Amino acid sequence: MSGISLTRLSIRGVAIVGLLTLIGCAGDRPANLGPQNGQLAMCPDSPNCVCSFETRDSHSVAPLQADLASAKAALQQMPRVAIVTEQDNYIHAEFTSRLMGYVDDVELLADPQAGLVHVRSASRLGYSDMGVNRERVEELRALIAAP
Repeated sequence: MSGISLTRLSIRGVAIVGLLTLIGCAGDRPANLGPQNGQLAMCPDSPNCVCSFETRDSHSVAPLQADLASAKAALQQMPRVAIVTEQDNYIHAEFTSRLMGYVDDVELLADPQAGLVHVRSASRLGYSDMGVNRERVEELRALIAAP
């Protein structure tokens, strides 16, 4: 083979490996999604998840003071979101990061009697999210509060 053919073959190989790596960034959908005994799943020990049912300060966020319809409307204003599941009092949405295509899961569980929507936001991959999930919940809270 000539030097040019080997170079082209190498470039194609690197491109294929890179593409397969990017495709793998989505990760598998977690099995613990959805309401369980009236709650959302607790966060793992890794610092890449927040949940309004959590008692650990590092993972805890306040529930949203809203109804599910308002929370859904605010959610749909956010970039790179897709609602995957919508049931009576529950919504599961996926957020895809701009650069690497990482997928995070956001769950909303309404408590109509209390006028609250519980929320969980978690990364599928990696250890730390550098505060992205907490920021996402606070952005959602601000969108709900905006006139």
